[in-house]
Amino acid sequence: MRGVNARGLDLRLRVPDGLDGVEVALRAALSKTLGRGSITVNLKLSREDQAAGLAIDEAQLDDVLRALDTVQDRAFAIGVTLGQPTAADVLAQRGVLIAATGDDDAAALTAALTADIAPLIADFVEMRTSEGDALLQVITQQLEQIDTQIEAAAVAAAARAPQVKANLTSALRRVLEDVSEVDEGRIAQELALLAVKSDITEEIDRLRAHVKAARDLLAEPKPTGRKLDFLAQEFNREANTLCAKAQSAPLTAIGLDLKAVIDQMREQIQNVE
Repeated sequence: MRGVNARGLDLRLRVPDGLDGVEVALRAALSKTLGRGSITVNLKLSREDQAAGLAIDEAQLDDVLRALDTVQDRAFAIGVTLGQPTAADVLAQRGVLIAATGDDDAAALTAALTADIAPLIADFVEMRTSEGDALLQVITQQLEQIDTQIEAAAVAAAARAPQVKANLTSALRRVLEDVSEVDEGRIAQELALLAVKSDITEEIDRLRAHVKAARDLLAEPKPTGRKLDFLAQEFNREANTLCAKAQSAPLTAIGLDLKAVIDQMREQIQNVE
């Protein structure tokens, strides 16, 4: 039995013919236990060499006997005398003597295999749980790194404020040098627009909210992989915006580090059910 993550639950079961009920029971148990993943189960059977029992196909035997009776009647009608066939002659006819089907053995094997479904799935779930515990620790650590980078970005944004103000003032002076008449209202509007474009307060607040949402999802017992994947996209979007608004080398460096951790976390989230 093997499982990898997937958008939904995809069951691929390969069970030998003649085991009626095993595949149905297996599919029902997997659908009840698992919510997501591409699950493959392969069942192969091998039997010890042993003398196979023989049985008579009674329907085929009846057909052969009727055919022999027809031949005898036809021969008698045209005056031909035939020797009486022996039992060995009849058994030698194709399809009369066959290998025993072993219906009782098949039923017992089906019952034994069906009884093994629950322990099989329990072992599989235990392995997934163990892997999930390790994955939880990894993603939790990555969220802590993201949280640290967010707070570092907030500090860097505050530290760059004087430099941003100086840059805006310098740009404004260069513009005013070539302008004879100044529209104070328009200047104030443009300065406000530039200030908004460089402000990352909203991005910091949204990133903090995303961290809290991710931690809440990790604490839920039900499958949350798809929600976490969507949330990781939101993380990445805010980090991109932060880098675009950085306007300082330290803040840009923090933004790039933040994007790197987010990408690493998203790779791990692909394995979360």
